[in-house]
Amino acid sequence: MTQPHVLAIAVGGGPAPGINSVIGAATIRAQLSGIPVIGIRDGFKWLMAGDIGHVTPLTIQGVSRIHFRGGSIIGISRANPTRDDKHLENTIISLLRLNVDKLITIGGDDTAYTALRLSQQAQGRIRVVHVPKTIDNDLDLPDGISTFGFQTARHVGVSLVKDLQVDAFTTSRWYFVITMGRKAGHLALGIGKAAGATLTLIPEEFQGRQLRLARLVDILAGAIVKRMSYGRSDGTAVLAEGLVEHLHADDLSELAAAERDAHNNLRIAEINFGEILKARVQLRLKELGLKTTIVAKNIGYELRCTDPIPFDMEYTRDLGYCAAKYLLEGGNAALTTIQHRKFVPIALDSMLDPETGRTRVRMVDTNTEHYHIARRYMLRLRGDDFADPHELAKFAATAGLSLDEFRRQFEYLVEDEPEPLHLRHEIDTTAD
Repeated sequence: MTQPHVLAIAVGGGPAPGINSVIGAATIRAQLSGIPVIGIRDGFKWLMAGDIGHVTPLTIQGVSRIHFRGGSIIGISRANPTRDDKHLENTIISLLRLNVDKLITIGGDDTAYTALRLSQQAQGRIRVVHVPKTIDNDLDLPDGISTFGFQTARHVGVSLVKDLQVDAFTTSRWYFVITMGRKAGHLALGIGKAAGATLTLIPEEFQGRQLRLARLVDILAGAIVKRMSYGRSDGTAVLAEGLVEHLHADDLSELAAAERDAHNNLRIAEINFGEILKARVQLRLKELGLKTTIVAKNIGYELRCTDPIPFDMEYTRDLGYCAAKYLLEGGNAALTTIQHRKFVPIALDSMLDPETGRTRVRMVDTNTEHYHIARRYMLRLRGDDFADPHELAKFAATAGLSLDEFRRQFEYLVEDEPEPLHLRHEIDTTAD
């Protein structure tokens, strides 16, 4: 007797709030059409080794309330079958042995690339659809569309930073808050802007030029000096961990020995970036005769498996439903998106960067009002500070420097400061 074809679900990369919602909605949609559903345990870890013993049957009863919960009921891993042709073929053969002809992958840019390669390798035997997940928000979706998990991570991150700000004010200290964001600064900027952090630093601010650790140190030290000049000895700086990858190799020798994951990405969490910055900034302030308490705080793991907020619960249930329905209707090799409240599949091969051959990464666009408003509200040294002799005199006095010496040490920070965007205010006079 012929076994029924099966829909499988696998989760790759790192956790993000809403994974269970996708799993639940996709399972319910497929089961209502009479299609058996299985969850592949631990991403592609076992399948790529030819092991089909790590699967979990999924039923409507078993998934009906999992959308409230963070984490992944079928686990997750960064195992990458695309690095070895044998592993890729093993994954296809393993899925076929499980009678799988439909596969939903849930993950970020690396898992999206895996989904594409699996669909190509399967040659129609298995149809694949990908659901975009990452708290980094760095998959290249249409403008204004979040990857799922980002909004929840930002929401919880803002709550954490808000509490740190109260502690900073109460105890007269600074917090250097390092957030996740391997390549892009969406999460750091989203948290810092919403929480009203003293300043936020993201990799995109330094695109196109060599980033030295001394510049980061001077930006932070300059902000502390400016804050002190206004009578405040407290502050919060939110920094994207991806700044590490932009630093000159001479500045962080630790990078050479840093561990990499299965997709060849630096395990930035293994580099104690916050503590390095804390020590260097304190040394810089000591040179100026200043002292302040600085606490380095990493937030990220606290955000990844938290329960999704209602936005992500609803969003991911829509994504899971649409992914399953698309496969049931014969769709293949696509990324699932909701645009203007409608399902829009995007071909996975259209997501590739022609230069790298990998899935494109979405960066923060620093030429927008969204970024410039955030930048304007930051308390950090700016070009107009050096044009105002009264302000400059306050900062120089706080740092124990002459005006000329303060300029010599810090003015270089604003030489390539972005020009503020002028808001367009034309009125459409053609309307009735």
